[in-house]
Order: sequence, then structure tokens, then C-alpha cells
Amino acid sequence: MDIGEPIKSLGQVDMDALRERILDQEQGAWYEQEQRQNEYDVHRYTESIVLVFTDGTGWPNIEVSKQPGWDRLVEVAMPLMHAIISDFYPAGGTIIRAMAAKLLAGGKIRPHRDAHPSFHFSHRIHVPITTNPRVRFMIDGRPFRLEVGQAYEINNQKVHSVMNKGAEDRITFIFDYVPPGGNAGAH
Repeated sequence: MDIGEPIKSLGQVDMDALRERILDQEQGAWYEQEQRQNEYDVHRYTESIVLVFTDGTGWPNIEVSKQPGWDRLVEVAMPLMHAIISDFYPAGGTIIRAMAAKLLAGGKIRPHRDAHPSFHFSHRIHVPITTNPRVRFMIDGRPFRLEVGQAYEINNQKVHSVMNKGAEDRITFIFDYVPPGGNAGAH
């Protein structure tokens, strides 16, 4: 969604339980759902544990489905998502995507805009789980440092990219929220 600025800080969030659960996942969990990596070239250096996902087919009457990460992460992810939504967005909308996304050490997500119509109507929220000083998140040509323990809304209608030149993987919990009347007929 175009929020009128590249990034908006949503402040400190209680993400310790989610962080612990994500970091406790076995390596195989990161390969259970590879649709993003297979369909979107910009995500080839990423791995993800997906809770819910839509590819946006049939927008605005989309199908949002539970994915393999749902059973393992929903108990700690849902309270965090609902807390952020209740503090910053109108209630009664739909979470159309939610996942832990890992950018591998040395990996990059090349510059792009999220083009599908669902991204024009959804708020894209990032909650860093791990990071390192060598991660560079660029939005609209400007670098931003996303800190663990904070939440941010990203303007995904601006060109954005991420480079991880560090020796450690970078993990972010990401979810897309379409507010009521936001043109998502998800079912």
C-alpha cells in the first residue's frame, strides 16, 4: 500500500514468544512451502515458513489458505498480528499473507515493486526477528535499518530491495492486512 512515506515505524512490539518459536524451527520447516521462491525470481535467495498465503488469483475474490507453518506458529503469531492491527488499523479486515521470511547470508532481494493489486490494498507489516549490521534495506533509494523488537509498515509500492552482506541469515516476520472495505473478498 502506498502509505505516503517509504516506511512507518509502528514502535516496539512484544515479539519474544514469536521470535523464540521461529528460531526453534527445524531447518526442514523453511522448505515446506516454496511458492514464493519458485514464482518470484526476486525471492530466490529466501526461505520461508508460511502461515497463510494467497497468490491473489481472482482478486478481489481471493482464496487465503492455511499453509504448513500455521500449526507451529499461529499460537504465538496471531496475538502479535492482532495487537498491531488493533493499535494501528481498523478492525474487521483480513490477513491475506503471513510468514517468517529468511534472507540467507550473502543473499539479496533485487529492487522491485509489489505489483499485484492485493498489494495496493494491503498494509505490509515487517517485524524483524534477527538482523545484522550488514543488512541494507532500501526503499525509494534510501537505506533503512529495521531493528529487532520493533514493527514497521513498508511502502511496497515504492521500489525496495534488501541485501544481506552479513555472515548470519536475516529473518523477518511479514504479514499483509487488508482493512475492511479494502477490496478483498477473501474466503
